[in-house]
Amino acid sequence: MIQKMRNLVVEEEGQALTEYGLIIALVSVLLAGSLILFKEQLAGVFTKINGYLNGTTKS
Repeated sequence: MIQKMRNLVVEEEGQALTEYGLIIALVSVLLAGSLILFKEQLAGVFTKINGYLNGTTKS
């Protein structure tokens, strides 16, 4: 009986998946925040790329 109780306390199989989920959630929040923070700069980069592809902007 005591061995079964020790196994319940020591067993950690399900924790790894939860930790990975939390890390992925944190990275997602940071990525979304950085995209919002640099929205104007990203729009300018994509506008330049569009201009080069359409031939309206010279290099």
